[in-house]
Amino acid sequence: MIKQILDLHIHSKYSRACSKHLELPEIARVCEIRGIDIVATGDFTHPAWFAHMKECLVEDTPGMYKLKSGESKTKFIIGTEVASIKKHKEKTRRVHLCLYAPTLEVAEQFNKRLADGGFNLKSDGRPILGMTSKDILQVMLNVDPRMVMIPAHAWTPWFGIFGSKGGYDSLEEAFDELAPHIFAIETGLSSDPLMNWQWSHLNNITLISNSDAHSPAKLGREANVMQFENDADVTYDEIMRILREEDKEKFLHTIEFYPEEGKYHADGHRDCQFFCSPKESKRLDNTCPRCNKPLIIGVENRVHELADRTKKEGEEYAQKEKVPFKNIIPLTEILANVFDCGVGTKKVSCAYDELTQALGTEFHILLDAPLTDIKKVSGKDIARAIKRMREGNVYIRPGYDGEFGVVTVCKGKKD
Repeated sequence: MIKQILDLHIHSKYSRACSKHLELPEIARVCEIRGIDIVATGDFTHPAWFAHMKECLVEDTPGMYKLKSGESKTKFIIGTEVASIKKHKEKTRRVHLCLYAPTLEVAEQFNKRLADGGFNLKSDGRPILGMTSKDILQVMLNVDPRMVMIPAHAWTPWFGIFGSKGGYDSLEEAFDELAPHIFAIETGLSSDPLMNWQWSHLNNITLISNSDAHSPAKLGREANVMQFENDADVTYDEIMRILREEDKEKFLHTIEFYPEEGKYHADGHRDCQFFCSPKESKRLDNTCPRCNKPLIIGVENRVHELADRTKKEGEEYAQKEKVPFKNIIPLTEILANVFDCGVGTKKVSCAYDELTQALGTEFHILLDAPLTDIKKVSGKDIARAIKRMREGNVYIRPGYDGEFGVVTVCKGKKD
């Protein structure tokens, strides 16, 4: 058996507010340092990016691609994100969706359908489509029934399938008779599986986690860990089968942000630097006490609104039925916290390079490397910080209204 780490949602340099360094060779290089074995191409609907994909990639195993140059072992799966913005069932819905194609040829056919429909695919790597989520899914299935849709960051207020600002109250409400084709959702940075397990509507839905990276530095901040019989078993169809069936023997666990670090976890109002719990929001009638404007209702509150289990009940159910998860803090954030300096400083960069060169990939260091080895390379403070992260012994200030939260290892509980 071989273990593979998958990040199935990223962007290219052609998406709005994304790094110019997001090109396939650089993505592959950074994935090797992080420990990501399989990564989505991102943005396959954008004509210039699709041309870059055709120029750089060659099929390896069915539906899996690698760089033609052979300079990296990183594999690519053909995936993108689109925005559905359309009035549906008497409400304007704003939903982001991850789409996957089994081959470059199928992706090209799908792109042609959209272009022939008059949609502007050149304006952004994540195009805005004036179609309902259901209609986009129908187009995909008409092009090739192997295409897969997975709602992106399902709970975020503005663009989640269940978001408080433009989402739905169930998958059936969104997709009607096509709902059975949706077999997975992306939990997003602001929620984790434990939160999702509190809603029985998701009992038969597989939960995945991805980075939604807008720069190389963010690749793998969330990911999925699967195992396969051998290299030849790593195919598009097998990955989608594992997700469709939630094969717990093959899908080992997800790798998660602490959800409080996500920028839409709590309720709040960024302009007033105010955030609060769902209980406090209810007491305040969802109104900011500092400016009397409506609070932005976050993911935690929305989960509470739809949940029909307690946290404990959800956890007990999941132990028998669902894929487990592990929380991490990115290594650069741990180093910056220990050194009390910025993530982008030379001190952090040097320490990161020293650790990865001596011990292996970032994921190996965060999850598996013996603490004694970490201590030998970088000292007791970093080893202890990683130990705290593994134990969940962290300090948390939640994110809200577009403001990332803070999760650190050098404050809070004592060892």
